[in-house]
Amino acid sequence: HPWLKDHPEWFKRRADGTIKYAENPPKKYQDIHNVDFYAPGAVPALWLALRDVVQHWVDEGVRIFRVDNPHTKPLPFWQWLIEDIRGRHPDVMFLAEAFTRPTMMYRLAKVGFTQSYTYFTWRNTKRELIDYLTELTTSDAAAFYRPNFFVNTPDINPVFLQTSGRPGFLIRAVLATTLSGLWGMYSGFELCEGAPLPGREEYLDSEKYQIRIRDFATPGNIVSEITTLNRLRRAHPALQSHLGVRFYNAFNDQVLLYGRYRTLGEDMILVAVNLDPNATQEADFEIPLWEWKLPDSGSLEVEDLLTGRRFTWIGKRQHLRLDPKVMPYALWRIAPANGATA
Repeated sequence: HPWLKDHPEWFKRRADGTIKYAENPPKKYQDIHNVDFYAPGAVPALWLALRDVVQHWVDEGVRIFRVDNPHTKPLPFWQWLIEDIRGRHPDVMFLAEAFTRPTMMYRLAKVGFTQSYTYFTWRNTKRELIDYLTELTTSDAAAFYRPNFFVNTPDINPVFLQTSGRPGFLIRAVLATTLSGLWGMYSGFELCEGAPLPGREEYLDSEKYQIRIRDFATPGNIVSEITTLNRLRRAHPALQSHLGVRFYNAFNDQVLLYGRYRTLGEDMILVAVNLDPNATQEADFEIPLWEWKLPDSGSLEVEDLLTGRRFTWIGKRQHLRLDPKVMPYALWRIAPANGATA
């Protein structure tokens, strides 16, 4: 890199002169020569040079920057850089790829990162999902932290997807698209690719080391299901934020039931997910009549958002059956039969 020759004072070296490479314990990035943000002469010269790199790509039309391990760099630098770029280009977004302590993840959001990676990738059970969404939506973080639910990344091949087959990919897709206003997937998810390096959360044939040519019409793909989920997200404001979620009773630990809304009682979406990719699950569940102050004997008009079928639920307790080999989830738009409001 020309900076190594022109500005050797910008880079970290050990006392013996060897490169002080980048680290994010336990990982060591021995091919990355770290800059020293506070080296003599680095401020403001290095900071401005780094800013100019970002500005170059903004001028070329790039509007989204995924920042790798931003928590290993000084927060004052990020705050200055993001304010500088967004002050002139408010449509530019910065995604913090930081899997670290929640306090640090929240701090990155406070200094300006538009979106953040999350621990959704490792939240698989009913209890884990409820607890995590409760944290994101009811703690102070709800005011400033914008979680992006990635189902996989170039670096992370989740264990759940390695053995769950097509049903597992559908389960994670519906959870991401209906629990967060922001979601992401890495190429190959649509084809249910999950072959791992043995014993690792990494892809066997990682695109970090080779060019992959894919046929997205390969049998068994979930392209149409993802398209439908994205269409529903566009049509229903309730699905465009991680806020406005309530979990309801489904009397089976493998079935997650939750409602999504923008204004409680209006455009209410009810989602049921079978979290078990290997077996059909049945459950009695409670429809939230109380959200409209209706009695347990009340009724709701229902539109199945996947099939278009319309019907009526009468009484609080209902029953469902979800076969993961057919469809591991259901989405309904619900409203009181008499047009009552909450």
